[in-house]
Amino acid sequence: MTSRRRYTGSARTAGDGGFTLLELLISFAILGLIAVILAAALKVGVQAVSKGERKMNSVDRVRTSLTIVEAQIQSETGLTYDDNGEQKRYFRGGNDALQLSTNYSIWGGSRGYVVVSYSVETDNEGKQSLKAAENVIGMDNPRETTLFTAMDRISFEYFYKGPTDEKGSWVESWTDDLTVPVKVKLRLVSGERDYSLIIPMRTATAQNSAAPPPFSNSQRGGSTGPFSDVK
Repeated sequence: MTSRRRYTGSARTAGDGGFTLLELLISFAILGLIAVILAAALKVGVQAVSKGERKMNSVDRVRTSLTIVEAQIQSETGLTYDDNGEQKRYFRGGNDALQLSTNYSIWGGSRGYVVVSYSVETDNEGKQSLKAAENVIGMDNPRETTLFTAMDRISFEYFYKGPTDEKGSWVESWTDDLTVPVKVKLRLVSGERDYSLIIPMRTATAQNSAAPPPFSNSQRGGSTGPFSDVK
């Protein structure tokens, strides 16, 4: 008499080719974990690249802005304007503002004569930016742009050395209508970085030698305060 065996249940033997439900769930869980890790790594990589690009753009902007300011100050022309019959220079300097005539334009390069005015502005978070407004002499169509942004401190100083002075001195404002400073210092502070660019005035010697005897320091400009009565 032949015996018959009956098999019940769903247990997998060595010859079966499928997976159990538990094994599939574990596999999906592992794949999901790997996907999360890869997504996090990709996000970090994208953020690092984006941060690096922003830093490069910021560095390029600062470098370009420094080149513009240096070129405009070095190319100061010493032009004057008529103020009720009195000739006055366009040059005015304060600790947080500067105006001068130059033959280097932000937009036109070294073509024509313009009057440029720099001004330091502070936002609600205490960060400072340097604005530049440029106007072609004889025309009333000023153009404006921002050169530096998100700085902790931006300031100007002016160096004067008289014909008989052994040593010159830096002052925070310049209001003399007859002479111009020998050098201009632009100071930029951002975090722990404190950078100063000292720019020589190419025409200062010629302009100052042709001017009447210099005023005293009290007449030339005090140690604090922005300029006023700018044309």
